[in-house]
Amino acid sequence: MSDAEWHESARMIRIRRDREVRGVGPVLVVTAGTSDIPVAEEAALTAEAMGNHVERLWDVGVAGVHRVLAERERLRRARVIIVCAGMEGALPSVVGGLVSAPVIAVPTSIGYGAAFGGVAALLGMLNSCASNVTVVNIDNGFGAGFVASLINRRWEANAE
Repeated sequence: MSDAEWHESARMIRIRRDREVRGVGPVLVVTAGTSDIPVAEEAALTAEAMGNHVERLWDVGVAGVHRVLAERERLRRARVIIVCAGMEGALPSVVGGLVSAPVIAVPTSIGYGAAFGGVAALLGMLNSCASNVTVVNIDNGFGAGFVASLINRRWEANAE
């Protein structure tokens, strides 16, 4: 019997050897649109595998800003937020302006028009004026989930 789990939505295989919860609070993974879900799910599965309680919030992009504004309380409860967005990459700045938690922005290569395979979103996120927003590379759900886990961990002093 294999411990490997295939996750179609993230297009990844995950093996969880340790299920101990190490996170202080919830990690919230947010997408601007449904086409961002594969990258977001990769981030969520990574953070879960590293011992975090993960919540998901899909399709709350700025094209219908009322959708993200309706989730303000849920956003404020998160200890770390991962935001995946393509197109112009505006959602992490909006989320960053609503919360005091760290926001990890993940540009996705999804988009049409002048999205340039995620470069437009990447540049928009790098230029965010929200000081709590940091950015990983295009489609780097794994990196976002990993760093969110590090931020969210309970740290214990060495007993030396």
